[in-house]
Amino acid sequence: MRFPVLSLPAATAALVLSACGGGSSPASPSPSNNTPVTITIRGENGAQSFSPNPASAGGQLVVFRNTDAVIHRVRLNEGTLDTGDIAPGATSRTLMMPANGTNYHCSLHTTMVGSVSPSAGGAPPPCQGLYC
Repeated sequence: MRFPVLSLPAATAALVLSACGGGSSPASPSPSNNTPVTITIRGENGAQSFSPNPASAGGQLVVFRNTDAVIHRVRLNEGTLDTGDIAPGATSRTLMMPANGTNYHCSLHTTMVGSVSPSAGGAPPPCQGLYC
């Protein structure tokens, strides 16, 4: 029985092409966007203290950037997340916002209020309590 003899370049090409064939293995997932949404702290001005407000960031990573001249500390109204003190010119640690949206305030200046819209879109949840 005779076997066909392939030259080295032809054998290499056949091997490479067979490796690139339409196999059934899934494609590699593309990396998710882990860039946080930035909410800017502008200063003591009620609902205008944060920008954007409301932020379309439900279920997303968020950082707060303090562009004011004084320290601020952002906290979710229900108390589950707290940025710690954010010095003038500084940015908070990265926080994951609840997918269903939320309301927040500056715990040092309680008239500074903001909200995050749900990941599904629509309006933020109704604000209830002291920080509305």
